[in-house]
Amino acid sequence: MIQISDASIHIETLEKEWPLSGIQRTILERMAASTITYVYPSLDVLKFEVKMRGFIVSAAKNLYYSGADFATFKESRCNPRYWNRTKEGGFQLKKGIEPAEAMNDIFKDGKKYAFECTTAIVIVYYKAIIDSIGKDNFNRLFPNILLYDGVYDEDLRLTWIHAAEYLPGDVQYFNNPEYNPKTPEWQGENVVLLGDNRYFAHGIGIKTKKGVITELNSERKPGATVSAYLLDQAARPDFAYLSQYDERNAKNMQIHSPAGNRFMIAQIGSTTYIKM
Repeated sequence: MIQISDASIHIETLEKEWPLSGIQRTILERMAASTITYVYPSLDVLKFEVKMRGFIVSAAKNLYYSGADFATFKESRCNPRYWNRTKEGGFQLKKGIEPAEAMNDIFKDGKKYAFECTTAIVIVYYKAIIDSIGKDNFNRLFPNILLYDGVYDEDLRLTWIHAAEYLPGDVQYFNNPEYNPKTPEWQGENVVLLGDNRYFAHGIGIKTKKGVITELNSERKPGATVSAYLLDQAARPDFAYLSQYDERNAKNMQIHSPAGNRFMIAQIGSTTYIKM
């Protein structure tokens, strides 16, 4: 069920005034039919979350088809036109380069890139934000990007939560407790939930839950008996906070430091609250 402030919202009402893509409709229908109550402070925050979730799914699929390879940090590579490769194997945005342009290049010229799965997830998030708030607002919000080992800008405000259900656009993690010490990069896999029991897993592909586990199990140490498994948790950016930078609502708004407005996501019983 979806609730805006104190009022329940019916999906039929929303669909009449709100054009939806296929994946956005799937997300909204899942939320509306859920036994969980999703509570939002405004309709705009709900719309933004559904929109950005859809873009997260699209970005994950597009990264898969971009030609970007999986690589350890030692063997990572990037397009030197946009990025400086650090000695640790991360990618630092070059001075004078627009952040959105550099991020979009990963999807346009993916064969020049290779990186680890944690980096892939941050790339997916950044691309989804560009598509959600526009490149100009993205450039103001994320002026100094470093892509490295799960490092991300604080403006993403990622939170790991346990929930009764997970939605397309959620980022989850498969743990591989008996991985081969010779290939520590396969100790686990960060994935994007695409829907229909499919996940994007950089270096593995687009697989079902069983498919990801099978791939990770093939990378265990000799004699291993404990299977890889999906953790019961998900990472979510602060959709409510990011929604203030939506181009539709921010045309006359000056982008400012995020130190002031803070949102909190919490789950109490079967209700997910997004509060200011």
